[in-house]
Amino acid sequence: LLLGACLALVALGVVSFLVGLSSDPDTAWRAFHVNYLYWGALAQGAICVSCAFVIVGARWPGPVRRFAESLAAWVPLTVVFFLIGFLGRESIYGPWLHGPPAGKEAWLNAPRLFWTNLGILVWMAALSVAYLYYSFRPALGAVAQSGDGGLLGRWAANWQGDEVELARCHRKLQVLAPIICLSFALGWSFVAFDQVMSLSPTWFSNLFGAYFAWGGFVSAVCATVLIALWHSRAPGFEGEITKSRLHDLGKMVFAFSIFWMYLFFSQYLVIWYGNLPEETQFFEARLGSQFLVDKAGINEMFLSETFALSLIRERLNEPYAKLSLLVWACCWIVPFFVLLGQRPKRTPLIIGTVAAISLFGFWLERNVLIWPSLVPKDTLAFLGFVQVGIAAGFLGAFVLVVLLFTRRMPSIPVPGRT
Repeated sequence: LLLGACLALVALGVVSFLVGLSSDPDTAWRAFHVNYLYWGALAQGAICVSCAFVIVGARWPGPVRRFAESLAAWVPLTVVFFLIGFLGRESIYGPWLHGPPAGKEAWLNAPRLFWTNLGILVWMAALSVAYLYYSFRPALGAVAQSGDGGLLGRWAANWQGDEVELARCHRKLQVLAPIICLSFALGWSFVAFDQVMSLSPTWFSNLFGAYFAWGGFVSAVCATVLIALWHSRAPGFEGEITKSRLHDLGKMVFAFSIFWMYLFFSQYLVIWYGNLPEETQFFEARLGSQFLVDKAGINEMFLSETFALSLIRERLNEPYAKLSLLVWACCWIVPFFVLLGQRPKRTPLIIGTVAAISLFGFWLERNVLIWPSLVPKDTLAFLGFVQVGIAAGFLGAFVLVVLLFTRRMPSIPVPGRT
């Protein structure tokens, strides 16, 4: 049933994209761009979740680490979608493609962007595949003995015994894990600069790359929660998704959502008190003027008017303002206040609902980061048959890839490994 639903969503996505290309190519390519970045950052963040477990020597995750790694099966496809998306560069990078701002010509040009980002994504895909190979290989002893072919057979080739393979692969993972995390932080920062921040070519923030990458990491934690809950009653997982493990996952969602908001506020605060037009433009296009310094009002002592309810309502009706506040609610307010106590973190329904809301919020956030730069006056530009259909297609494709990967790969860790 789930397989059929995924295939139906993929078909809907393909049809929506083709319809969009024939009727409104700008909209189709922009929706494609948003969703490719959302799922790409989430998948790459998921491998970093597993890497974090290795780096700190965590012993509590059990199959949770496998669930995070299953999300990373999407990582190689990110390269493919980048190549496809670059075909729509006229619709995406239009603000600078044929005339970058003075002084940015060496950076904002299509060849530089293409080769830099392709190199980053290929490097991340290669590291991720190597990590998955060494993570799953110790569990492939039975495959090595049976001589089965296919991917598992190739991964189990030259088997040297359980103990030898376990020790060898653990050493490899300890080397790869920090390299992958550092590469993710640096590489996806450049991807964010090139494929998101550049859409407002006269705006810049050094912290934006870290903010964008961290959003992918938090999304990966939330997706891991949902997969863990999905498997809680699956055969072979009886007693594996314990209250204690849910509590630890809940603490991750709680803490990392706070840090995501901290990164946002850190760049916002400096821009707010600087109040320079070339810096405030990005926030004004998304949050509206109510979150910026109204120097004219303050200088003329019109504070009563500035804080009048009628004026606040008027400013909330500015393009994308309410949508941005909804993102805050989904990605920070709900996780923070709902998961404050211990019991919500240990309750499957509560933590699952929070994780789903947060995932939806981060999808909205990627839309808020991109659409206002390209369609500044239409808050609902990201909604429509084509846009929603493409999003549904990506969702179906992502779940399908994860489903096929988990059905092929062992999900229960072998004894002796964390």
